[in-house]
Amino acid sequence: MANKTVETQASVEDFLGKVELPQRLADARVLIDLMTRISGEPPRLWGPSIIGFGSVHYRYASGREGDTPGIAFSPRKAELVLYVGASTPNIAALLEGLGKHKTGKGCLYVKKLADVDADVLARVVETAWENRHAMAGC
Repeated sequence: MANKTVETQASVEDFLGKVELPQRLADARVLIDLMTRISGEPPRLWGPSIIGFGSVHYRYASGREGDTPGIAFSPRKAELVLYVGASTPNIAALLEGLGKHKTGKGCLYVKKLADVDADVLARVVETAWENRHAMAGC
């Protein structure tokens, strides 16, 4: 079975032009700056709505394999979704000091960046980047 979310050649700027809420767009630009700085990678669109940085190849014991962004987020209408492995123990430990957020599986949900501590968020993103590359053996 092919992965649904793959890197595309679509324009990140064109995608951002469709973000309706001004605060969500402003927060997306902050996250792009943060994730670009941490990863050293440019933003790329994965699937129709995920902005990812870098690419990591994975292979499960089942034999399934594919590529995924090293770190990513999506500026959804209801909230920002950060794909940072939020349930990973070293990231979960950081979340206590983050501020107002929710988690689910590996995702971190934030209504607006003003609700969270920027320094803690940066540590979460840095740790997620390091975790992803350690898992992939990079």
